[in-house]
Amino acid sequence: MARVPVIGRLFWFEYLALFASLILVGLEWIIHIITFCLPETAIKFFHDRSKTIFNLFISPENAGNRSEEEKFAAAVAQASDFVDICSLFGYEPEEHIVQTGDGYLLGLHRLPYRKGEEGARINQGKGSTQKKVVYLHHGLMMCSEVWVCLTEEERCLPFQLVEQGYDVWLGNNRGNKYSKKSIHQSPSSNDFWDFSIDQFAFHDIPDSINYILEVTRQPSLSYVGFSQGTAQAFATLSIHPVLNQKVDVFVALAPAMAPTGLPNHFVDSLMKASPNFIFLLFGRRSILSSTTMWQTVLYPPIFVRIIDTSLSILFNWKCRNIRRCQKLAGYLHLFSFTSTKSVVHWFQIIRHKNFQFYDDEVHAPFSAVASERFYKPVKYPTKNIKTPIVLLYGGSDSLVDIDVMLKELPRGTVAKKIPKYEHLDFLWASDVQDLVFSHVFEALQRYSSDEVIEETKQMAQVNHHSG
Repeated sequence: MARVPVIGRLFWFEYLALFASLILVGLEWIIHIITFCLPETAIKFFHDRSKTIFNLFISPENAGNRSEEEKFAAAVAQASDFVDICSLFGYEPEEHIVQTGDGYLLGLHRLPYRKGEEGARINQGKGSTQKKVVYLHHGLMMCSEVWVCLTEEERCLPFQLVEQGYDVWLGNNRGNKYSKKSIHQSPSSNDFWDFSIDQFAFHDIPDSINYILEVTRQPSLSYVGFSQGTAQAFATLSIHPVLNQKVDVFVALAPAMAPTGLPNHFVDSLMKASPNFIFLLFGRRSILSSTTMWQTVLYPPIFVRIIDTSLSILFNWKCRNIRRCQKLAGYLHLFSFTSTKSVVHWFQIIRHKNFQFYDDEVHAPFSAVASERFYKPVKYPTKNIKTPIVLLYGGSDSLVDIDVMLKELPRGTVAKKIPKYEHLDFLWASDVQDLVFSHVFEALQRYSSDEVIEETKQMAQVNHHSG
């Protein structure tokens, strides 16, 4: 079959899928440009009209009467940032900025205080209250808000960790809402968005962890990741041996390392296409940035329906474990900016079924899968990880192949299945506090005990003297 250089070697129906995608993305960009030029009054008009149309299709009694939970969900959905969401629950977070080694400025959020404990000296050296540190990191195209945009405090992992007595920190990847700044490039340049999982692993995660430990004056912390936040930890710990001494346990929620192929033919065709075609389709900067426009224009219940439908088509997720009110609260905080290159990196990982570094040699003569004995992208050496790992995965999560994952991880890795759970359930399921939190707390208590911390201190002193 003829080969189109910018696309790759595909079957005829995959070419059709790709060109259909190109047409859809083109139409979406046209609508985005038109909407960008509209005044606020026009946007409000479209929002109101979409609300009216939606209410025509639901029962009149449900259209006008909202429960207290729905009202609170709306307040969470409308909250502008992490601090505003936390204030709805009575928490006062801190905001921090860390500069990475290559010049990106990352936003960190901190929840050090229980309710009524505000103003106390936490982890500030001698005379202050000492708390164990927990670091949480979000998934692909997300930010720290996904951890706190819940409708009930007892289902919010960061708040429950705070009340358990932990000093809780939440990270953000370069490029997202809280980290869209660099001392070298502007977000309007292609160079700013020239990053993938590699840069998260070499800079974002280790630089954030080192900053947190420096501020809290603690020898180590516990890491809790969700989805891509777990992949970033797998990558980071595999290439930074010393960092393993600073992370006493790694809890991976809905772990992602080398996901299986996706059931959707359009996305499956995109994965097989040349990265150049993906960049042609989505550009070389932020991917799907017009999502924020749709959030503004559409009535929230319509936006929720669109997200539900998209997740079903792309991943076969039904999201039945997440209540409607939680979707109204969470879906409006689900998306944040990331680079197209990050998504291309995942396509390479899925295509090669290999948790690998970004493959820059896409034009190399031996880069085809059939010629792997001549050329193969470098894998992350995940078996080198020394930090204890606890995997919590969903029995209905189409992105997790636990058997493949365990083969690439060290012996002793603990894996626990949560039956009937899909990917997003680990953030927002109606029973997440019962089925997930107990495993998280158990892992933190088991591996970050005072004995472990004391042992880590002694190791650090030995390393210091030997150095």
